[in-house]
Parts: sequence; C-alpha cells; structure tokens
Amino acid sequence: MRVVLKGIHKVKARLATGEGKTYYYAWRGGPQMKATPGTPEFVREYHEAHAGARQPRAGTFMTIITRYKASPEFSGLAPATRRSYLAYIKLIEDEFGDLPVAALADRRVRGEFKGWRDRFGNTPRKADFAWTVLARVLSFAKDRGIIATNPCERGGRLYSGSRRDKIWSEEDIAALLSIAPKEIQLALMLAIWTGQRQGDLLRLSWSAYDGTHIRLKQSKTGRRIVMPAGAPLKTVLDITERRGPVILTNSLGRPWTSDGFRSSWGKLSDRAGIEDLTFHDLRGTAVVRLAIAGATVPQIATFTGHSLRDVEAILDAHYLGRDIQLAEAAVLKLEGRTKL
Repeated sequence: MRVVLKGIHKVKARLATGEGKTYYYAWRGGPQMKATPGTPEFVREYHEAHAGARQPRAGTFMTIITRYKASPEFSGLAPATRRSYLAYIKLIEDEFGDLPVAALADRRVRGEFKGWRDRFGNTPRKADFAWTVLARVLSFAKDRGIIATNPCERGGRLYSGSRRDKIWSEEDIAALLSIAPKEIQLALMLAIWTGQRQGDLLRLSWSAYDGTHIRLKQSKTGRRIVMPAGAPLKTVLDITERRGPVILTNSLGRPWTSDGFRSSWGKLSDRAGIEDLTFHDLRGTAVVRLAIAGATVPQIATFTGHSLRDVEAILDAHYLGRDIQLAEAAVLKLEGRTKL
C-alpha cells in the first residue's frame, strides 16, 4: 500500500564533489527529514514532525500563535497578506514561542517586545510590520479571553512617513506613456482610470469588463466595486488584443507575476526620469484626478473603494500644496451655481 505524504518539500543541491543530492523537509520551512524516503521510518518521522507542530507546549505563547493561525481572523486575510504575516509569525515563534502566557501580564514584557522590534530598526517599515503582526496575534488572544491586556496596543511605530502626498502629475504620466510598450501603457491607463491596487489589476480578467463597466472584488478589503470605464480607458480596452483570460499580460502574452511587473515598471520609470513615485501612488493619483474633475468624497470612495477617511486624508495631503487645478475646479462649480 502506497502512503501519500502531503506537503513534503524537496530541495535539490549539488555537492562540492559534483554529485547531486536531494534534501527532504516535512513542509516548506519545516524540519529536515533524516530517514530514507519510502521507508516506514520516513513516514514515522513525517507524522512526528507534524504532530509536534500541531501540539505546542501547553502554557506558552506558541499555543496562542497556533490558535491564531487556525482562526477565521487569519484565514480571512487576503492570500498575499497571509503570506506576509506567516513570514513574521515565524520570527515571532522563534523569538517568543516558549514565552509563558503568564508573562504577557507582566508590564515589562512590552519592553521586551519593543527590544525585539528595534532589531529591525535599520528598516523601519519592517520593524513596524513585525510589531503590527505581533499586536494582531495578541489582540486575537485578548478578544478570545486568553489574556486580559494586549501589551502591544497603541504606539510602537518607527516609520512615520506617508505616501499620500505622492501624486503623479500629468507630465509624469505623459513621460511614462511616451516610452512604455503597450503592455505597460494599458496597466497605467487602468491604474489612473480605476484607482485600484496593482495586485487586483494584474488579476483582472476580461470577463470583468462588459464593454462599459469594470467589476471586481478587492482582494484586500473584499469590497465589490463597479466602475464605469472612462472614454479613454474604454478606447484602449476595446482595441487591445485579448491574449488570455486576464487583461494585463507581458510581452509574451502571459500573465504578469508581481515581481516581473514591478521590475519592468521600475526600469521604465528610471528611463522616463520619474523619481520617488511608485505604481501604488497611482491609486492616490486617481483620487486627486477625480477631485479635480469635481467628484465629491463619497463619489470618489464609491468609485475607487477607498474609505471616506482615506479619501479625505489623500485630498488633505494634496491640498497642502494648494493645487491650482483644484481651486479652478471649485470656482467653475461655483460659477455654474450663481451669478453673484
């Protein structure tokens, strides 16, 4: 009888002698298997590894982490967010997995957690994300009545920057369009005319476009968005060759990978002389473009899927620059309503 072991991770390596060797792990990132594949010892080692992973030592922080990873709060996250969380959860497990749950009630533990966070101080965003994941796990524990207080509540952030004021100008957009191949031009048009995230646009299928509207479900928020396709975007979509199920493809007609798209976009931005602006900044740019055109905050939020608060924050950051187009749009609206 053949036994199927799910999740075995194989890594092929070449030794200094030139001989090839395959290493087996109970799962990706799990313990290395020492027994010979196909033997009863290998099967037993596999099951022991998984049993150990499922049964953390009672009374330790690892029990909380294990429950969190099995919870709806974790499984309900977007796939990309779950992957990001798991990388940091592994760091937390390695550092604090054996910490007694009782120690979480000691006020000094916050200092221990901050000391761990500060090890990533050279990369403030990484430090902040590590703190965020730790705080989320502890929030889960508090909500489930496992602990009375969350020692990571409030504060803890090192990075104070915001990209809300990073807006692509018409000149920036024109500069990139002038040198970009049609595959990148289409991505840019979709971004500025929908205000959606890179991941959602790379997954956007032709079936989501009916010739007049685009319908999608945002992976991060779960919101369902219906957006009219503006005339310039509609024109581009209607003349684009459908090379597969998804709208955005690379020069070979294949769906973009996130890394592949990010690399191509970055190289083109450098060639166009565009500095300190990212693809993600086009999301805020779409908000500002809609505001300049006279759209209200609720209208913008409905169109892009932002929260009202986020729309207001983006516009507040941009208004600080006293954009002349926003002022002119306001006056034109006023002139249309009164002669005095």
